Amino acid sequence: MNGTGTLRTKFRGVKKEMLDRQTSLLIQSMTVDELYLEVLYEILHNVGGCDVGCEVGQHAMLSYVQEAFKIANDKHTHLLTQAEAKEPPELMLNVEVVEAKDIVPKDPNGLSDPFVTIYLMSNPTHRYNTSVKSSTLNPVWEEHFSLPMPGSVHEDSLCLEVWDFDPAETVKEKMTKIFEVKGVKGLRKLMKEIAITASTGKHDNELIGTSNIPLKSIPAGGMTMWFSLSKKSKLKRQGVVKVRLNFSSEKNAQVAAQEHRHLLRIILLHELENSKVAPYWWCGNFSAPAEAILTQHAAQSGLSLADNNLVQWAVYCAVTTDHPLSFALFNSLLDKITKPLQSGLVNEEDVKLFWDGARKLLPTCYSHIRKLRKKTAGDKTVMKTLREVLKILYKLSVLDIPETLDLFPMNLYGWLRDDKGKLTINEVLNQAVIQGASDWFVHILDSNECKENTEDTRLRHLIRVIQLVRSDLQRAVEYYDRVFVEVMSFPYSKALYGLYESKIASLVEAEIVEVCKSLKRLRYSDASTSTVHLAGGLNGVTGLGATEVEAEPLTMGTTLFELYLTLQRFLTLGQGLNETDWQSYAISKFHSWFFGGVAQWLDIAAYKALTRIEKAVDLDNLVPVDTNVKFSSSGVDTLAIFHQIDIFWRQLAWPDVEGCYTFVAKIIDDICRCCVFYSDKMASRVDNVGVVSTVFEERFEVTTEWCVAINSIDYVRQNLEPFVENLGMDDIIQRMCEARSPMEAQRCKETLQNVIANAIDTVRNKIVDLLDIMVRKMMPSITRFLIEGAELLHQDCSSMDRVMRYLEANLDTLYQHLNNENFSRTLDIVWEQLAEVLYELIQANLEKRRPPCFFSNLHECVQIMKRSFRQDSKDNSFESETLKRVEYLLKLHGMETRELIHQFHLERWQEQQTITEPKMGMLTVRAQFIDDNLKIEIMNARNLTPTDSNGLCDSYVRVILHPEDAFANVTKPKTQTHNKNLFPLYDEMFLVPLTAEQRRITDGLIHLMIKDKDMFSMSNTFVGEAYLHFSEVPDTPAPITSLPQQHLPLSKPTSIDGEAIKALETRQGDRQARDFIKKQKAKFPSNKQFFSLG
Repeated sequence: MNGTGTLRTKFRGVKKEMLDRQTSLLIQSMTVDELYLEVLYEILHNVGGCDVGCEVGQHAMLSYVQEAFKIANDKHTHLLTQAEAKEPPELMLNVEVVEAKDIVPKDPNGLSDPFVTIYLMSNPTHRYNTSVKSSTLNPVWEEHFSLPMPGSVHEDSLCLEVWDFDPAETVKEKMTKIFEVKGVKGLRKLMKEIAITASTGKHDNELIGTSNIPLKSIPAGGMTMWFSLSKKSKLKRQGVVKVRLNFSSEKNAQVAAQEHRHLLRIILLHELENSKVAPYWWCGNFSAPAEAILTQHAAQSGLSLADNNLVQWAVYCAVTTDHPLSFALFNSLLDKITKPLQSGLVNEEDVKLFWDGARKLLPTCYSHIRKLRKKTAGDKTVMKTLREVLKILYKLSVLDIPETLDLFPMNLYGWLRDDKGKLTINEVLNQAVIQGASDWFVHILDSNECKENTEDTRLRHLIRVIQLVRSDLQRAVEYYDRVFVEVMSFPYSKALYGLYESKIASLVEAEIVEVCKSLKRLRYSDASTSTVHLAGGLNGVTGLGATEVEAEPLTMGTTLFELYLTLQRFLTLGQGLNETDWQSYAISKFHSWFFGGVAQWLDIAAYKALTRIEKAVDLDNLVPVDTNVKFSSSGVDTLAIFHQIDIFWRQLAWPDVEGCYTFVAKIIDDICRCCVFYSDKMASRVDNVGVVSTVFEERFEVTTEWCVAINSIDYVRQNLEPFVENLGMDDIIQRMCEARSPMEAQRCKETLQNVIANAIDTVRNKIVDLLDIMVRKMMPSITRFLIEGAELLHQDCSSMDRVMRYLEANLDTLYQHLNNENFSRTLDIVWEQLAEVLYELIQANLEKRRPPCFFSNLHECVQIMKRSFRQDSKDNSFESETLKRVEYLLKLHGMETRELIHQFHLERWQEQQTITEPKMGMLTVRAQFIDDNLKIEIMNARNLTPTDSNGLCDSYVRVILHPEDAFANVTKPKTQTHNKNLFPLYDEMFLVPLTAEQRRITDGLIHLMIKDKDMFSMSNTFVGEAYLHFSEVPDTPAPITSLPQQHLPLSKPTSIDGEAIKALETRQGDRQARDFIKKQKAKFPSNKQFFSLG
């Protein structure tokens, strides 16, 4: 034991166990008074000359230590007297020669072989040399020396001399270096060395430079510095040398460390008490007296820098549990301690001391992470502190934790989940993050209680909770996530999301499913949106259509959809945080919880669309929105409303392809309903527009409002298909193909296409219906004008002007304001309805027994109208079947009776052309025109129908030319009668002379009638007849025998329902018509009913 009360470490023959035991006993028996006495002794014998201890002064240091230790004055005086009586301490000056740079060259090769000599000025005989570094101007030594301290530190100096080593060489050896010479200067040096060696034989080392360091300039804590090398004969610096200097004693290292820990704790608590510094702000800055006392104790105790760092770590970790210190302080200490720990330079006791400190520090670190939400997100101080905390965790995590150490005792980590295994720092970090999030989720629920127990209030409460959770995640992503990843490679936001999503899923799923089950479908009239109700009422309680639930389904569905969007945004955040495994989240299938509610959302969207369309139509002034277009504001508004439905669908972003298919089909159907609703509303809007009343008449005139309404509906129809395509139908079909099969996807595609096509056709039909209504409003006036025109056509030249002016005025308005397609449709409808009106006129005037001239005039009126409005005679597309039939009927009823009779024969000839299997036999003839003569050869007949009781026939052929009035002066040839024969061979030739006019008749007919001659009857029996048209008779001078035979099928008028015979039947007052009908009826085996035109 020396005079300072410390154990000397230079023993010989004493076992290590005995020394450790003595040290342990000394540490245990040390009291505060003994420590105080030691500190006073060190203050009295201050080492170092230029540090803070010299600036503070001995008196200030003594006052400070008395205050820090809280020692009474009398006791302080007594202990100070004891300290003054002790012998001065035995100290050592530790010198480490680290390196030198830019040394001047001393050898011929431009380099040097330097080494360093050190000694104290007061004892120049005790010199210490480093090793020689060959051929370098920047040598590195890193060699240590300990020099005994002199009695007077303030007057002594440390001398450093840098020499160039000159080996003992002969002249011959030196001459071999001539090739290594660098420059003229190097050659001069070599010659000088050779000369000296040759003359004296000496080999002296050459001084490069020296540096003197006053011991009083060395602070108690030591220093590391570069010193310049100088030489008396040289003004220029000869280089620089780096030296590390510090003082030390021979005190026991463990005792010294224990003393320093105790002293540091007392001074630190005193500093914290006096400074009143805020928690987590103190970062290692002591007051000047405290700094001087600690430095002196560390220096005189011989504590190394690593020892001092470990002492600070142990004390700071212990103090921070009650007096939180800055995390940056621990971070900087870890930077200094980590390398010695990893290199194994720290003894076992110090390693244990380090990890005991870490165990005390870690709860504070994890507590900071758990309570991160109590800090201001984004604040620079908060972010810096978090980074420091994470750096501490990272630096500790890369160290080897002793196997026997329980780093996370359960009494300090009540929130930690016990996994029955040794937890790592990273695993505890994960649990700390999750626990902090769990605590925050409970806080959110406690702070946002659901005040009312209604479904809407509960849904809004869930929305609020999810929004607050998402805000926390957003803060994590924006501020904290990057720090966690950069420092710890820990996905902070992802860990938070994993906890939050499971808690949210368990919180909202059951509530959503229950609400969706309680929802009822909306019901409202397609004709009006003024009343909306639930089918069966909400939860089956309210009566159908009751007014008290009118707003509730809309509110409920809207709130539920808002919750859906909130969850959707929450899932999107999770997809960004966990791109590879987000489907494992419980919330990834959240859309399936809402499946029952989507139908009502679509109903609400459709209902709102109908309501807005109705409002848009009411506000529409039925004028084009721009001079370049022909539709009104309601058409634009309706498409904007459809766009809102498209936005809703995109917001829905339903991930399930089968659900997408179902919902898109419903949306298309709803859009079709909206289009039909819009068409009906526009039709109602213009229904009373265009009626003009005067004292003479009331008529309808087409106005621009009608045209704009039609164009607006058509504008909506034209945009229907692009709108549907914008719903992403192709993408749905592609996903369906991937999920199911191409065949099933194709079937679904065809179904959707059919729905779209039906929707477009429905709207197009609505346009046609509106055009039809408009044209029907025109028809009464057109009918009246047509009747006047038919009655007065050849009496009043202006009789057709009125109908023409009326039609022209209305059609001109339509032409100016309708698009080409709709104008063309309108013309088609005009003629279609005109045909119906004319047909009704024909029926009505037939009943009135109007003369043929009336129908002829009416036909002429129609022809005038056709020529006026369809100048292109080649375009007959507007002539519908009805109009053609009406024109034919007008033509028939406008004919004279003789013309009708000829028309009857023409119809019989046309009927003959359709006979493929003659049942009444065949008649074979040959005929030709030779100039103006008709030559006809009646050859034979086959399979005649028996008319006699013996099953045979006595037949002959009568030849008649039609029209009869045109051939009245022409003979009617007749063959001989062939008795009792069903296959008669007539073989008779007839030449019938004709006039040129008769020959030129275009629709002339040769009527061949076979009769059975009855000997006892007043008239012969009709067997059958055949017709040969003039166009079928060749005009040739060739012999008739060279012409081909013509086989004509025989027939009877089996049904009298032709148009001509019907027209004849209406002329009961015409004797010619009655006689002709009677004659035709005689051809039937039994009387048959004639059917009227109606």
